[in-house]
Amino acid sequence: MRPVNLLPPELRSGSRRPLRTGPIPYIIVGTLAAVLVGVALLVITGNQVSERKSEVAQLKQEDAVAVREAKRLAAYTQFQTLHEQRVTTVTSLADSRFDWERVMRELSLILPHDVWLTELNASASPEAAVNTGGGNLRNSAPGPALVLIGCSTGHEAVAGFVTALKDIDGVTRVGVELSELPAQEEGAGSTEASPEEGDSTNCQTRHFIAKFELVVAFDAAPIPPSVTGEGEEVATAAEGAEEASSETESSESSEGEE
Repeated sequence: MRPVNLLPPELRSGSRRPLRTGPIPYIIVGTLAAVLVGVALLVITGNQVSERKSEVAQLKQEDAVAVREAKRLAAYTQFQTLHEQRVTTVTSLADSRFDWERVMRELSLILPHDVWLTELNASASPEAAVNTGGGNLRNSAPGPALVLIGCSTGHEAVAGFVTALKDIDGVTRVGVELSELPAQEEGAGSTEASPEEGDSTNCQTRHFIAKFELVVAFDAAPIPPSVTGEGEEVATAAEGAEEASSETESSESSEGEE
């Protein structure tokens, strides 16, 4: 016969006793697994942060080296730019040289016998013009121009002189800044006009003599470029090169000491 155990399962002993584990061991194992995964993720994230910090520090160091190198070479770049500017300026000046000798020669040929000059000012630009007359007409001519001051035997002679000036090669326009006869006092019957005291350039010695101021413009001539400030730029570039070289030497010496 086969024996039968009639005891309840909770009272049985030996190998036939049922296991009394329950859900607690599974909870403990799951918690330990979660903690292990969290620790692993924390370690990986920390390693990544450290690597990124190392890369940032290395990039900052490389950037500082590149900035120092750029500062050291900036002066030489300025020298190259200034060299090109100077070559362009000299070329423009050579191309824009104005033949004043030819103009003076032609002026002497067309000068009428009833016109005489007391002042003559020739300038390549309004900035270079000496303040001897011309006024706004000279300022309106950006290129070479002549300012002629003198006297003539009346307004008709001045008009003839203006026409003659247009025959000079290269003249584009002739402006009349002034053309006037001497002021006469009422009741004065003399034909002579006395010049003002202290004015040695007054040529109006007769009542019919007209004083004029003319501006002869050569608008078609090349305008010479302004070279003001180039010397200062060259000096600044030279100082920058010296400072850059001295900084480089000092940095190299300090690195060698370290």
